[in-house]
Order: sequence, then C-alpha cells, then structure tokens
Amino acid sequence: MRKNVLFVDLSDYEYWIEEREDLLDYIGGVGAGIKLLKENLPKNADPLGKDNVIVLATGLFTPAYPMASKTVALFKSPLNNSLGESHAGGRCATAIANAGYLAIVIKGKAEEPVYIVIDNDKVYFRDARAIWKVRDAIVVGRIIARREKGSGTRSVLRIGAAGTNLVRFSCVTTETYRHFGRLGLGAVFGSKNLKAVVIIGKGTFKPKDVKAYREVYNEIFKKITTWKEAKKYYTLGTSANILPLNEIKALPTENLRRCSFEHAKDISGEAFAERVLGKRIACSHCPVACIHIGALRLEYGDEPYFYKTLMVGYDYELIYSLGSMLCIKSAEEVLRLIHAVEKYGLDAISTGVTLAWATEAFEKGIISKEDTIVELKFGDTDNYIKAIEYLSLAKNDFYKDLAKGVEFVAEKYSAKEYALSFGGNEMPGYCTGYGAYIGYLIGARHSHLDAGGYELDQKLAKEGKSLDYKQLVDELIEREIEKQLLSTLVVCFFARKIYSSNIISRAFKPLGFEFSEDELLEISKKIYIEKQRLKIREGFDPEKLRIPERITEKETICGKIDKEYIK
Repeated sequence: MRKNVLFVDLSDYEYWIEEREDLLDYIGGVGAGIKLLKENLPKNADPLGKDNVIVLATGLFTPAYPMASKTVALFKSPLNNSLGESHAGGRCATAIANAGYLAIVIKGKAEEPVYIVIDNDKVYFRDARAIWKVRDAIVVGRIIARREKGSGTRSVLRIGAAGTNLVRFSCVTTETYRHFGRLGLGAVFGSKNLKAVVIIGKGTFKPKDVKAYREVYNEIFKKITTWKEAKKYYTLGTSANILPLNEIKALPTENLRRCSFEHAKDISGEAFAERVLGKRIACSHCPVACIHIGALRLEYGDEPYFYKTLMVGYDYELIYSLGSMLCIKSAEEVLRLIHAVEKYGLDAISTGVTLAWATEAFEKGIISKEDTIVELKFGDTDNYIKAIEYLSLAKNDFYKDLAKGVEFVAEKYSAKEYALSFGGNEMPGYCTGYGAYIGYLIGARHSHLDAGGYELDQKLAKEGKSLDYKQLVDELIEREIEKQLLSTLVVCFFARKIYSSNIISRAFKPLGFEFSEDELLEISKKIYIEKQRLKIREGFDPEKLRIPERITEKETICGKIDKEYIK
C-alpha cells in the first residue's frame, strides 16, 4: 500500500522520498495532506513567499474504486491568508498513485521559472523561461505535453497569465477541463516561479485480497450505474440546477440585487445541452461522465464564413458566476466568458463575483472608466472579456487591487456593503438562507461543498421547519465532519450517497486495512479539528468575520436574513 511522500525543494533543486506509515492512520487525502501542511508550513508564512508549501494528496481508494478520482491540494491561501483547500478531478490522482505516492510536497522558490517532471521515482527540473509569459494555460499544457511524452498515466498541472501575475484567485489547470480552482493555488505556483508540474505514473494497482475486492468493487459499481442521480449528472450535469434554483428564487443575480433571473431559461442546463453541448467526458475511473463540454463557434479574423470551434467546459457554478451574476443572457455568451477565464487561468466563481462588485461600483460612481479602462455594464460580454484580460495581466493599479479579491478591493474603495465575500472567499452560487451563508463563513474552506448548507436550507424550507442557531451550527459542523471522510478517500462528492460509512469500512478490507464505522467517524472528526486548528494558528478569528450587508436585503426560502442570528 502507498505510504511514500515525495518532497521537492525548488530552492535547492532537490527531491527526496520519505516512507510515512503514520499517514495511513489518516487514510490519505485531506487527512494526510493537512498533517503534512502543518509539519512543513512555518507559522505566519507569507502565502506568496518561499515558505509557503503545496501539498498534493490522494486517498487510499485511488485508483482502487470508482469515483475516487480527485486530488486535493492544500496550501496557505493568498486570497484569505488562511487554509487553502482545492480539489480537482481528471487523471492527476491516478498519475500520483501510479507513480507510487500518497502525497507530494513542494517547498521553496526557484531562482528562475521552472516546471518539474515527476516520472515515478525521478524528478527533473526543466527550464520554463521560454514559456513563462505564455498567457494561455491551455497552450502551456499543449507545449509541455508534446515535450514530456513519457509512458504511463500522465497529468500536466499548469498556470496561465493570472498565476504568473499573482492574481490571488488564479487557478491551476489540469487535463484542460479540470482545475484546482478556489483560493489561489495558481498564485502560489507563480510566486514559486513554478509554471507547471508534470506527473507520470507507471505503476499498477493490486489489492491484497482479489476475490473480496471484486465483490466490493462490483457492489459499488452497480450502485453507481443504477443510481438515478447518475443519469442527471450525465444528461445535464450540475447545470441542471439553474432552473430549480431560479424557481425558488435562490439563483444569485446581478451581484445579488436579485435572487432570480428572467433569462434563466436561456442559460439553463437544458439550453446549453440543446444549443452548445459538444461532448461529455469523465474523470479517471468514473463511469458517470458528468463533465460537459460546449462547442464555442467564433468568427476567425475578417474572413466571411470562416470560424474556429473551441471546446469549453461548463457547470452550474460557472454559469452562475459568469452568467446570472453578470446578467449574461445566452448560453453562447456565457461560454465566451468561461473560455476567457479558462484561457488566463482564473477561478470562475471569484472572477464573476469580483466583476459583479466592480460593475455595481462603476454604476455608483465609486470607480470610473479611468480605473476600469472599459465601461462595465451588466450584460456586456465583450467588455467583461476585456476586463478579464486586464485583470489577468494586472493592467493598472485598479486591476492590481481587483486581483487581490473582492474583500480587499471593497475595503480599499469603501464599498463593502455589496461585496459578496465570506471569510475572504467569493460567494458560491446559492442564496438559499442561513445554512448556506453560515456554512460559507465558518466552513473549513469557506465553501458550499463540505457543509452543504444550501441542501439543509432547502430541506428545512420543504418541511416548514426552522432551527435555532445552535442547532443549525451543530448540523453544519456534523455535515462537514462527515464530508471529511470523502475528502480523505478522495471520493467525488457526487458519490456521497453511494459511499456510506458501511461500504467504506468494507471496501478497506480487501486493501489490507481494518477501519470500523466508528473509527472512520473519529478520523473525520480529527481531520476537521486539525483544519480548524491550522486556521486559528494562522490568525482566523470568527469574531472578525464580515457579514455582507447585501444578504440581509433579500428574502430567501428560509425567510429574511437577520444579521444578529448570524452573529
């Protein structure tokens, strides 16, 4: 069983491998990752300094079981100066596992731009000066993939212009359509003069008990392939959520001035499928294929009837942040904005929310065209595309401020009341009520994913129930603790109803491990606590959390939001 950790020191161009039996008690993934991060990250390290650390971790179910296909990245976030945690699908996890590692730890800072190649037990430091200023993350991937062809499972993690220019919500792209999106891993890459990481794994997986493994595997596979939710994810993907959320007035629109969008039908999952869907693809070892790719047809130069077709991935969060949040009225126009974000290597949620704030600030005269260079107006796709370029290139002082996130720029320009940031991270696409908002504020990674507060809000609204604040917070924390198990395996959250603690316990046995359901819960609690301890060590203080004023102005399915309740 994998228990090796690869350490790469960019400062000295050195690497070494350590056998870490103790990490198996954390069952890999975010559990092993948080332990490695705490061990190697100095207290109060500068997120954009050489002392920051990148941990890429896989779970013990990779590549053994279906949908255990994610890699978790842990680092100190330059966006909120706290714990950075981001997950990506694709082939990355399988490549790391096949190379023989439970985790990879990247430290230090290279003197000149480099990319690194991890080829099983060898690491090569390549000169990246010639591609450092290549703006397009997709092109960077193609250049490196042509050079580093090695046999085995290969994954190329890279940054575009946003990462090299230290935009604090820049992402790391892998396999073209997958990303380590949230909280600024791209900027951490850029700060280390690290353009890309290539991982080539040549090993194979062998269970300890083949017969028992086949039995458990077949049970899991059958559950997934006969699961009615799988059809939803395959047919429309998460973009199926647009119309239902719009119907219950929970779709953030126009910088949350509204919670529904009159053009929701035109940017719905159904509209994307009917008008632009080009193909579906799957992450490694996943039978669902929820990744939806749209065909974007663009005029090429001045030649009549001469077009180029670009393939662009889309999902609910991208359609919300670059669609309804900016009042973009068609699937094709949303796809154009997604492509711009993909090209430069930005997190789509943070980009859309930050531009929505800037648009409202422009309307109110807080900022001017001298700042923005182009006129910002809700619904104006062309100018938003230009603004995305200026943001990625840190074109002037205003865009340098914008590149630090909506919390920073709103503070500087005294326009915080409509800045939709929670714990320093821009708002995800659910304005359902207290569960969502408080989950964003106190969640270990200030996200909608772990606590699932939006689901809790909808459940309570459907049942006509409400919870006092202690009950609500207990429920959110309990949900987040449960999710740590999936983050540690690392299993896609879409499979949360498939991978019960009972199945997880039984699935470990053919791999040579014995974990009872109670032991798994204790591991999850330990991981959750370790995350919060690291955040507090780095200065996180719940008393200092800012509650965006805008959320108190809107009626939700759970009623009007009371700021005192949240406090």
